[in-house]
Amino acid sequence: MHNANTATVRIIFDGRALDVPAGISVAAAVLGHAHAGRTATHPVDHSPRAPYCLMGVCFECLMEIDGEADVQSCLVPVREGMVVNRQTPPEDK
Repeated sequence: MHNANTATVRIIFDGRALDVPAGISVAAAVLGHAHAGRTATHPVDHSPRAPYCLMGVCFECLMEIDGEADVQSCLVPVREGMVVNRQTPPEDK
């Protein structure tokens, strides 16, 4: 159900602007967009990875947030203008 009164913020994810609900985690914001889906690529077999615990235990949500690498995105609330990038193995960059 969509509520027209829901507050949103705009974040930049992998260079693309996303309008997401205010107050949710970065991981939830990324998972909520069909084009985004995954948050990382496995360093060995390059399979897509995504967070599943959303409470800071699995470490599958590590992303670069505002230039800082290895941030648990499930523990960080979105804020206006935040820049988020997937972390990829060095050979994929």
